[in-house]
Parts: sequence; structure tokens; C-alpha cells
Amino acid sequence: MKGLIDKTKAISLKVGLIFSVGLLFSNGLMAGSIKDYSDQPLGKRSVLSERAISERIAPIGDVCVEGEDCGSSAVEEESAPAVRSGQQVVQTACFGCHGTGAGGAPKMGDGSWKALADKGVDVLLANAIKGLNAMPPKGLCMDCSDDELKAAIEYMIEQ
Repeated sequence: MKGLIDKTKAISLKVGLIFSVGLLFSNGLMAGSIKDYSDQPLGKRSVLSERAISERIAPIGDVCVEGEDCGSSAVEEESAPAVRSGQQVVQTACFGCHGTGAGGAPKMGDGSWKALADKGVDVLLANAIKGLNAMPPKGLCMDCSDDELKAAIEYMIEQ
């Protein structure tokens, strides 16, 4: 019996040793080199180093007063956003309901938009802007201009 216990202990020791070596090897592979994560020397990697503290408390911007030379143009003119086509608006904002008929929305391609066209595009646009039945205002396309909504309505009528 004693020989069996010794063999069991020996096998357990071997399995434990193999597992430990495998674990150390795999951790070494996963960890990689610290230089993969930071190009700073060891003392400057600490979150308490002067470099790290100065990066955290550095100002995020500069104030440029009109009339002062700030080195570059302080405020750049924003370009007007590109106007989306009716098809683009429909695909991004309208298709969820008007492509499937969800919530009783007039479905594209089944003729229901042709019947609505008799009311006139201006009436349909007013309904789209303020919302109608289950459709919220602007169909939740809050960044759509009135012209883009009108183009989307015209696109859906054509389908």
C-alpha cells in the first residue's frame, strides 16, 4: 500500500510541476515585453512620475482673444453639412418603419404612398415635421432638414 501512495504522490508532483511550468511559460507569452506597452523608462512609467502628472494636469486648450496673434487661425469656419438625398434619408432614418409597415406606417412599394400623394407633398411634409399617429416628430431624424425630409417623402412616393 505504501508503494501505491508513493507512486500517487510522485505522479501528483509531476503533474503539478508540468502544470506550473506550462503556466509560467504561457504567462510569459501573454505578458510580452513592457516595451510593447510603453516607450518610457521604468521610473517615468509610474502614474506618480512628474511626466504622468504633468500630462494629466496640462491644459486641454488655449484661449485666443480676437485681435491677438495666436499663431494660427483660432476659429475655423465650419463647412455646411452635406445635404443628403431622399434615398439616403430613407435608408438611414425612415426604412425601419416605412420599409416594413411597422406601427401602421405607410409601406413603400405597396401603393399606399401613391394614395397619400393626393394630399400633396406639403401636407405630408407638415405631418412628418410634427409627427402623426405613431410617428414621432421628424420620424426621430432630428438632424434632418425640412428639405431632406421633403426629398425623403418624394423618394417614398416614387417607390
